[in-house]
Amino acid sequence: MTSPSERAREERSYLAAWRACKDPRMPRILLIGFISGFPWVLIGSCLTLWLQEHGLSRSSIGLFGLVFTLYAVNALWAPLVDRVQLPWLGMLLGARKAWIVLMQTVILAAVLVMGTFNLNEQLWAVAVTAVVIAAASATQDVAIDALRIELIGEDEQRHMAAGAAMATSGWWAGYGLGGAFALYLADYFQGRGLADSWQLVYWSLGAVVVLCSALLIFRVTEQDSSQRRRAQEKDYAAARRVMPAGARLLGDAAAWLSATYVMPVANFMKRHGLRIGLALLLFVILFKVGEAFLGRMSLVFYREVGFDKTQIAHYSKLAGSFTICFFSILCGYINANFGIFRGLLIGGIAMAATNLMFTVLALTGPLAWWFALTVVADQFTTAFATVAFVAFLSQLCDRRYTAAQYAALASLGNLSRTTLAAASGFVVDGLDGNWAVFFILTAVMVAPGLLMLVAMRRRLAPLA
Repeated sequence: MTSPSERAREERSYLAAWRACKDPRMPRILLIGFISGFPWVLIGSCLTLWLQEHGLSRSSIGLFGLVFTLYAVNALWAPLVDRVQLPWLGMLLGARKAWIVLMQTVILAAVLVMGTFNLNEQLWAVAVTAVVIAAASATQDVAIDALRIELIGEDEQRHMAAGAAMATSGWWAGYGLGGAFALYLADYFQGRGLADSWQLVYWSLGAVVVLCSALLIFRVTEQDSSQRRRAQEKDYAAARRVMPAGARLLGDAAAWLSATYVMPVANFMKRHGLRIGLALLLFVILFKVGEAFLGRMSLVFYREVGFDKTQIAHYSKLAGSFTICFFSILCGYINANFGIFRGLLIGGIAMAATNLMFTVLALTGPLAWWFALTVVADQFTTAFATVAFVAFLSQLCDRRYTAAQYAALASLGNLSRTTLAAASGFVVDGLDGNWAVFFILTAVMVAPGLLMLVAMRRRLAPLA
């Protein structure tokens, strides 16, 4: 039996977690999460179905997913988002918000251009525009993640878990609700015999981008960045002192690059140690690779197994988004109480188990009630694992290099979701369209990441 003091500690823990979830900063984090997730509709759901309806093969659709590789390499320019303050816009809005609004403007312009293309005649132009959207979205994600982390104090561990939950919930709201809206519009336009239905969808989605930017400007308050600026100048001065004398211009440039790119990496390895640091990076790559393979081919599978776009919008997008938004918040509360290590371990095992539910759907055909049950179960486990994963990455970062370090870690995680998952179509084709076996393979892919997690258990003890 638990003692009175232990029960009191547990009660205080639950109350503290609840207060963290009710913090007034959480709705702001929910909003910026939505802004982060919405562009995936433009180059994910919409583009995938547009390509399929025009007869592209599964392999070709999978290759189009390479545009998401930009999310996996945004760490290459993330230190610039930390270092460079945009003139005028940065002074008016703040360093993080300025970058987000600039990238939102680029996305809006690309969306409006996308709505002018004929897919049969301008496939390459569509691909180039998708790259522009992905590049702008990947860049704004750097600023969004840094803004989210900096809204929470370094000593607010419970709030970090709650913030991760809100960010995850917001991301899925942007991706799922935006995707459902796009599919409903596509069915509406096509039902009226409009040949340019997908172009009209893209133009309609541009209004969402404008609304997001307006809410960001007027509803989100950025934290003071003067401390980070002083740390950056200190890094620059230290790097400048070791440069050779007599080469002032070259020395200044080298010192700036060293302070911008080398210092964040050196700081991460110094804080965690080289061996553990490399192990952490490998875990980040492996943890969600199975989910990535499943996610990349899910819409193609739904269509091939017999579901129409409205059913997909109902179950996968609309209902799925509401459940994952709710479960993300719930899982943030759970992780705030029980620790991130347990959340990662339980979430990984559960992700593998729910992948097997898709195997049943592949064998039974378009069974609506099983489809709904599978989506709900998959969204719950995805939320559980993602909240723990985001909080875990956030706590690994030093506030002096928030954008650079988090982007580097998130880029490695996105590597499995984008570059590696681009081969998902080839895997399905190699299995002669045997979706049941494909989903079993995605479940098995979770195992290496879980083994890495168990191996690092002692290092993760403070998070357990």
